[in-house]
Amino acid sequence: MASEDQHSGGAYRQHLPDLSTPRFTTMQTQDAHEYAKAFKESGVPPWLHGLYLHWRNLFQEPFRGVTNDGHIRPDLFRLQDEGMPISAIVSAATTLISHLTPPQLALVTHHIDSPEWRSWSNPEFLLSDKGLRLDELDPTPRAAALALLEATLSPEGYAKALAAMRINGFLGDLVRAPRVMNEFSYNLVLFGSPSTAAPWGFSFYGHHLCLNVFLHRTQVVLSPWFTGAEPNLIDSGPYAGTRILQEEEKLGLRLMQSLSGEMQGRAQVYKLLRDPAMPKGRWNHDDQRHLCGAYRDNRVVPYEGVLVSEMDEPQKELVRGILREYLLYLPARAREVRMAEMERWFGETYFCWIGGFGDEDAFYYRLQSPVVIVEFDHHSGVFLTNEEPAKFHIHTLLRTPNGGDYGMALRPLIPGVEQGFLWEGERE
Repeated sequence: MASEDQHSGGAYRQHLPDLSTPRFTTMQTQDAHEYAKAFKESGVPPWLHGLYLHWRNLFQEPFRGVTNDGHIRPDLFRLQDEGMPISAIVSAATTLISHLTPPQLALVTHHIDSPEWRSWSNPEFLLSDKGLRLDELDPTPRAAALALLEATLSPEGYAKALAAMRINGFLGDLVRAPRVMNEFSYNLVLFGSPSTAAPWGFSFYGHHLCLNVFLHRTQVVLSPWFTGAEPNLIDSGPYAGTRILQEEEKLGLRLMQSLSGEMQGRAQVYKLLRDPAMPKGRWNHDDQRHLCGAYRDNRVVPYEGVLVSEMDEPQKELVRGILREYLLYLPARAREVRMAEMERWFGETYFCWIGGFGDEDAFYYRLQSPVVIVEFDHHSGVFLTNEEPAKFHIHTLLRTPNGGDYGMALRPLIPGVEQGFLWEGERE
């Protein structure tokens, strides 16, 4: 994704890390598996290792879904035609499978109900090593894996995913650790068997890009997903000018700035990004202000802020613009269907904000309703050294609350196969 707005392109270069420190000199000698193994065995950094252990505890809990009050709202989702090009997607998946060896096929394939749907994560550490890692595949199956992604996503959504992957490769080159972070350092997992009639799907995950795709006939659930970038602009090399997440940033800020003073006061739940008024745990080292990231499948996220139904029509159009950006991965017809569902809930859609809302301020915002949660957050540095959140490090995500993630709410609605069995031949 390229942008003509390059005014902040070089800002991150004031925060390049010292690559002579042990963190980077060690990382530069390791591949992804060695890097993850050393992290798990050493427990360093301790805050991230503690998070990893917490994630594993969360993983043991049965899936319920994100809610606003701890109770799943029933009857929010239904089976419907969303225009997904399911034949083309199945064809792409079948082509990929044809290029895999039997051991690779055994690694990439999981049962449709496997709990491993939920074990994706967005750090560079290969914490859940399942499926196939693209940078370990030969060019032909790697291209086939990308073709599956391209067949599933909209053209602009696929371009955004490629941009996130290329930015990850750019960061890997910046810190001289391309075996850990590169354009293809992503895992692909298939759940179920590719079919035009039965449910199946796949997960594609790695540093700053995680997509979970559930498919049934022409219907899709693409959530949860996570997209981030540090920095969010490539300013040199063959992909110079590649930039992502600037529209989500711009539209969110325009919406907040457009509100009346009274509405801004209600929307701004905390004035500072790390505010002393926050309850313990509201800010944390890993997700910072995000609430619905990796492994937070059952989180209770109370409504905060102002209702979209209180906004005027231009402000509602900004909300629609934000949601369209967050639905960009979906093909056009599926995006239209999802947008219509979200608009029906504008009477129970809340917009909240953390931080300042001047043109140069870093910030967090969230839109939340019974059928969608989107979050946007400017982060402090992980590889870069900025201690305060900056506009060149961005995390975004989308969840389908009330059990909708991973297509879980749809699964009980899908007709099952015939349960009876009758052998009509001879016994011998």
